[in-house]
Amino acid sequence: MLDIRVIRENPVAVQDRLKARGGDHWKLVDDVLACDETRRATETAKQQLQNSRKTISKQIGQLKGKGEDTSAIEAEVRSINEQITKLDAESEIATARQNELLLNIPNLTHEACPVGSDESANPVVREWGAKPVLDAPKDHVELALAHGLVNWDDGTRVAGSGFVVYRGKGARLERALINFLLDTQNANGYEEVNVPHLVKRECMEGTGQLPKFEDDMYGTDADENGINSLFLAPTAEVPVTNLYRDTILSENDLPVKMVAYTPCFRREAGSAGRDNKGIIRMHQFDKVELVQIVHPDHGFEVLEQLTGHAESILQKLGLHYRVIELCTGDIGFSSAKTYDIEVWAPGHGKYLEVSSCSCFAEYQARRMKLRFKDSEGKNRFPHTLNGSGTALPRLYVALLEQYQQPDGSVRIPEALVPYFGAEEIR
Repeated sequence: MLDIRVIRENPVAVQDRLKARGGDHWKLVDDVLACDETRRATETAKQQLQNSRKTISKQIGQLKGKGEDTSAIEAEVRSINEQITKLDAESEIATARQNELLLNIPNLTHEACPVGSDESANPVVREWGAKPVLDAPKDHVELALAHGLVNWDDGTRVAGSGFVVYRGKGARLERALINFLLDTQNANGYEEVNVPHLVKRECMEGTGQLPKFEDDMYGTDADENGINSLFLAPTAEVPVTNLYRDTILSENDLPVKMVAYTPCFRREAGSAGRDNKGIIRMHQFDKVELVQIVHPDHGFEVLEQLTGHAESILQKLGLHYRVIELCTGDIGFSSAKTYDIEVWAPGHGKYLEVSSCSCFAEYQARRMKLRFKDSEGKNRFPHTLNGSGTALPRLYVALLEQYQQPDGSVRIPEALVPYFGAEEIR
């Protein structure tokens, strides 16, 4: 969440930065300041009453020592206690409301973030490799069906639409990719972690999935008010980053670099009309996620490195891709700066997002109460970053489509052969 001091000291500047995102989140700033004013006023009044109570209590002791009647002054103390109790309740309400508002305000984008209203304003930063020259390329659905790699009917029979079953060589290819991704990121210096696939509500709030995106999540354990306490993880970002929720690290602990494979679960609410063909958009999919926690002086510099680590996957596999930077109107709710990596899918004739790499600055750390103690002994908020390293379905799609051969077979990239155990699928 945003630092209340920044909002308090520069409300107009904060509103202007929020307006660049589009929408009306900037309007919440005035409500936050009103709650903040109420909370601070009640705290000031409470302190004054506590000081008065302390003074009067001393007087009571002195009067009792002289044998004088203190009933009237004791009644005054009881009245002060009642006023303090009332102020405590008012302060609690204002604090809770302020926190609720702050949870619903997105991060401030980096000052150098491209300004634009939608994805059409996202500039291409760089491209790697060349598009393969293919005569009448098939899409991944046709290729997968021809080789018995993926079965959509099985997925629907077991779990409904939006799910698939990988079979035979298809399942082996998925497993090979997961192991290849993990090994590559281990070599890039990330500690592998294996985390629960269920996460607490506060963890989802900590990384910014809640409250805004609750409709997209699979919740469990709903109470009588329909409030879910547990969720199927929508991405490994949530459990991995929250491993350090409500902790204080040493400055020497930074940077923390972690990588994890998990299945991911999303309802994809509101995705009607988007490209749902094949395995491009599903309710359950595999992903390897990169997470870093770094000193705030290095967050945006590390973003460039982390993006390079995600790119290294596609380079090792020899897949043509491009990197775009998200503009203010397209960037994620919690992010300050984001690069999307899009891999070429010739069977579809377009690029598909296979990784999104973001620096969240202090935003997630504040929500999670994640801090580190600097060299001067001061508690500070680190920067958190994450990126897909990478998402499997679209990587799977791109591999099948870019490596398809004229005879209908699919060549396996050299780097993946030791994992898959064969040089081709036919």
